[in-house]
Amino acid sequence: MRTRVPGRRTRRNPLRRRSDVFDTWAALVFAVLLCVGAPLAGVVTGLRAYDDARAQATAQRAARHEVSAVLLEDAPAAVSSTEGGTQPLYRVRVRWTVPDSGARRTGRALVPAGTRQGDRAEVWLDRQGRGVEAPVTGTMVWQHTLTTGIWAMGGATAVVLLGRVTVRRASERHHMAEWEREWERTEPEWRNRTP
Repeated sequence: MRTRVPGRRTRRNPLRRRSDVFDTWAALVFAVLLCVGAPLAGVVTGLRAYDDARAQATAQRAARHEVSAVLLEDAPAAVSSTEGGTQPLYRVRVRWTVPDSGARRTGRALVPAGTRQGDRAEVWLDRQGRGVEAPVTGTMVWQHTLTTGIWAMGGATAVVLLGRVTVRRASERHHMAEWEREWERTEPEWRNRTP
């Protein structure tokens, strides 16, 4: 007694062509690429992006330090934000005390909009004492990782779907050519029949 497995075409069928078998296998390969390959590409790319961003954050933290500074001039006014976004940073003149030597220095540093002369602000400086942005935070690293991974997965998905459409069109052309060849062999028999 034969057991039938749904979806499996192992029987010999005179109507089945090689292109039908190819279509079945191609659909299976594309399904695996779509369900496994695209997410895997996103994960691998995200992990690489995480390593790169974490290394960049570590280098920035090593090369920058935070000091408390007094503003020597006003920063431009704060921008109204309806979405609760962060205020832009502006480069203004500030004065700070070097932690190691106690010497006073002045320079330009990035401070939030709306900060006034005489206010204290925490500013980030590089090794040369120039004002720079704060180093990349852990949250920023994860945002970069997830964004990169999602874009990579989307790109891989688009490539797989484009490949599927391309293969499907080529397969349909091949199907039609097979049908034409079959009809050329069969059509003379139909012509000779009498009703």
